[in-house]
Amino acid sequence: MKAVKNQTSKSTSPTDMQAEIDRLSKLVEKKNSIIGEKEAKIEKLLNELLYLRRAIFGRSSERYVKEDPNQLSLDFQGLDKLPEEELAEKAQEVQTITYERKKQKEDTEKPVRQPLPEHLERREEIIEPDSIPQGSKCIGQQVTEILEYTPGEFHVRRIVRKKYALPAGQGIIIAELPSLPLPKSNAGASLLAYLLVSKYMDHLPFHRQIEIFKRIGIHLAASTVNGWFSSAVDLLELLYEELRRQVMASHYIQIDETSIPVVDKDKPGATKKGYHWIVRSPQENKLFFHYDQGSRAQRVAIDILRDFKGAVQSDGYGAYNIYENKQDVLLLGCWAHARRKFEQALQNDPARAAYALEQIQQLYLLEREAENANLTPEQTSELRKQKAYPILTAFEKWLDTTYPQVLPKSQMGQAIAYTYNIYPRLVRYVLDGRYKIDNNGAENGIRPLALGRKNYLFCGNHQAARHTAIIYSLLGTCKLNNVNPMEWLTDVFNKIQDCKNTQLHTLLPAEWAANRQKK
Repeated sequence: MKAVKNQTSKSTSPTDMQAEIDRLSKLVEKKNSIIGEKEAKIEKLLNELLYLRRAIFGRSSERYVKEDPNQLSLDFQGLDKLPEEELAEKAQEVQTITYERKKQKEDTEKPVRQPLPEHLERREEIIEPDSIPQGSKCIGQQVTEILEYTPGEFHVRRIVRKKYALPAGQGIIIAELPSLPLPKSNAGASLLAYLLVSKYMDHLPFHRQIEIFKRIGIHLAASTVNGWFSSAVDLLELLYEELRRQVMASHYIQIDETSIPVVDKDKPGATKKGYHWIVRSPQENKLFFHYDQGSRAQRVAIDILRDFKGAVQSDGYGAYNIYENKQDVLLLGCWAHARRKFEQALQNDPARAAYALEQIQQLYLLEREAENANLTPEQTSELRKQKAYPILTAFEKWLDTTYPQVLPKSQMGQAIAYTYNIYPRLVRYVLDGRYKIDNNGAENGIRPLALGRKNYLFCGNHQAARHTAIIYSLLGTCKLNNVNPMEWLTDVFNKIQDCKNTQLHTLLPAEWAANRQKK
């Protein structure tokens, strides 16, 4: 029988045990870090999923069923000129603008204007010279045909000007042709108005309108319609500049931006994101769109607001932050944007989001109370100080105590951070009863553009995008003043060629409507 050896296990030293513990601790720490990252990513993805579900299947409505206000004052002790504005001015001083002259077409043949269809009704206007000397004899006539449009039908405006031979061979007289919007074309004022209103208010692109015209026997080339459009907008540009001047002269404006696809000349067949900026004067009921090469950079805001003095209401876009330090400028926030953040967090953190939405709802109920009672701005300001300010003060404390309790990257964390960071702007609307609680007026002004881009899809170049800004400015102001855009634009096209620059203001929608009521 073999002897069995007893093997004794080798004892582990304390040093080795500590090394193993340290190794395992580091491994656990690494695993916990990985788990934390994955949990944060899962939280982020869940938030995105909730947001997308809400966007696709949820309701579209966002409405949810610190000191004594008397000590608040406008801070006019800021900088007279911002450093960013000085840099922008210096950049403009050295900027050189060059224009490339278009090459002449090699084909020297002039385009032939097609005659207007014979089946269209002709409405003649016979114009005689102002004075016809006795003994003059009519020797013929000169006919100019202009295509016009009235709702539901086209007709041809037939302008007949009689020509008279003066006695004793003294020459020929003929009446002057009435002022036409586009003297070298046969597009009448009403047709131009119809084309623009149909595209920019009824959202019918020109190619669809051309197909509609074909069905009633009117054949217009796309190049012809586009040429009419460009020339018509050129006529309206001075009127647009007058509108812009009046908006920026007001004491309180709202500003926002929206994207629009613009064809990228460097990538054939592709588009790039451009931006229109909208500026609205709530008290004046006027607005304008601004387009600067499609940029959303801070320099565009600086250019727009360079000489403005008063209150500027916007969302939390960082481009406006510099105006906290601008003399004579007061930044106001938008409660609709803050409410939207909490509404998006409703499924992520129902209890906290519901509380926040209830507080914001109370603020909006006070605004509705003031509106329904037709309170004056002074009375509205007093109502806000008495009832809204305590809500605002308590809500600020809730934001301050709640933020450390939520994940910063969660939807609730982002909603609280957004609101708390711009809270001074959000409460300033209580300073003046003329200020609005939100920036929805500017957002509503953007809606026609948002609907339009879904139909005509994009702008062909920067010039087309700027033309779009001009048209939306004027038609948007018509809408704010309940002015029939078709009637207004037709009358403007008939008058603008003869209107002096000093009288352009009489053609803007509000004043135009007031003058018509006086007649």
